[in-house]
Amino acid sequence: MPVRVDAALDDLAIPALDNPRETSSQLHTHLRRLINDGAIAPGTELNQADLARRFNVSRIPMREAFRMLQQEGLIDVQLNQRAVVRALDAGEVDQLYGVRISLEALGARITAGRLTDTEVAEAKECLRRMRRTKRAADMTEWVTAHRRFHTLCTARAGAPLAGIILSYSERTERYVRFGQQAHADAFAVAEAEHEQILGSLVAGEADTAGALMARHLAHTATTVLADLDDGFEALTVAESLQMCAGGSV
Repeated sequence: MPVRVDAALDDLAIPALDNPRETSSQLHTHLRRLINDGAIAPGTELNQADLARRFNVSRIPMREAFRMLQQEGLIDVQLNQRAVVRALDAGEVDQLYGVRISLEALGARITAGRLTDTEVAEAKECLRRMRRTKRAADMTEWVTAHRRFHTLCTARAGAPLAGIILSYSERTERYVRFGQQAHADAFAVAEAEHEQILGSLVAGEADTAGALMARHLAHTATTVLADLDDGFEALTVAESLQMCAGGSV
């Protein structure tokens, strides 16, 4: 049974829309963040006209924002301008992370030995931010720092690869959050993996960097899948991991 938007969004913040030319993009970013943060729960029913009134915008940019959310697989849109936030799904985890493993392992290999001193310093600061926000239980800021860290790990990936990597990274964010919230020890494991990945990148060890990135992402995927559907056979993740790292997590 869908959760009605009227109750689900009453206490949510109105987005800051400061550029008329970017209204659709800003609406999309705001709604995506609410979905990924869990503020709009899976199963919540969204209505274009209702949200347009709440956010004081026309239906045209809201329709475009819905289109982008649908393209990312975050909502299912129906013919009556209503949509439902998609449930967390084991099959989707397998597909998203299978592709992400292949792409980010490649991005890490390309980047190994080619980070600038400024990028290395920023990556280290991202790790410090993740530790601080973890202690403060600020998951939103942790996700922001985590996203930036992974972007730096594939910094030498150019267009269109960089954009594709970012797209899959953003589409898996709510699964990252789900896994971290369900497992208190996940932060410590991820922190150690991040340190190892960065070390191999700085040392210029392309094979190691690619394999570590693949295993890190596969570890996140298997952690999430164990909670969503413990009996699910993640064939895509397994084959991507075999291809990029030669074996198990």
